[in-house]
Amino acid sequence: MSTPTAAPGTGPDWGAGPYADALRTGRGPLFLRRADGWLLPLEVERWCAGADTADLSALRRCEGPVLDIGCGPGRLLAALAERGHRALGIDVSAAAVARSTAAGGTALRRSVFDSLPDEGRWGTALLLDGNIGIGGDPRALLARTAELLAPRGLLIVETSPADVDERVRVQVAGGHNGHPAHTAEPFPWARVGTRALLRHAAPELWIPAGQWTVPGAAQLPGAAQLPGAERCFVALRRSRATVLRSRG
Repeated sequence: MSTPTAAPGTGPDWGAGPYADALRTGRGPLFLRRADGWLLPLEVERWCAGADTADLSALRRCEGPVLDIGCGPGRLLAALAERGHRALGIDVSAAAVARSTAAGGTALRRSVFDSLPDEGRWGTALLLDGNIGIGGDPRALLARTAELLAPRGLLIVETSPADVDERVRVQVAGGHNGHPAHTAEPFPWARVGTRALLRHAAPELWIPAGQWTVPGAAQLPGAAQLPGAERCFVALRRSRATVLRSRG
């Protein structure tokens, strides 16, 4: 998961607080907490481990150079390198970038909405681990990602197992009671299921290219429980209409 501000230097201080502490130690508990107290557990231990079966189901589909949007501690970058892909991770968290580069990955402290290397030339972009929620506006994020991909490039999105289309303001919360630290300012976030993602994927930008599920771990007791235990993925291909516009 990326720390989901619009750009470095805005919103919470991601160099400190529960998110940075969790990445440095590789352990939670860590949550996104809504104002009403609802908690979404963040799977820090999984993010800080190696790529699992569900991750690999997505990485096997990658084509060409890969941009990992919200790379977190870099497990996907390491797995992509092993598979021979040139890959770049971006994240607005200094702790995430430091952990990614220490593990041998290439990562930059950038927002997806910043100017990025090789715009319009990436073969594949990844929005895994809930990162379709970045910025709280899935349509805007999908439009920006289309600008980053090469003609006919591939986007792989991990969606919520729940049939949900939600925009909220949340805080990062640490500790067993999910109480947010005083430095964790609220920020916009979204949760999107597969059907909602396909609605947001404007046909002038995207062509659906596949969807699949992989069994996953159960949610933490006492936190948000999502239906089933699977992880869900959707592949989208940059549409021909986008390619023609870029040539015109």
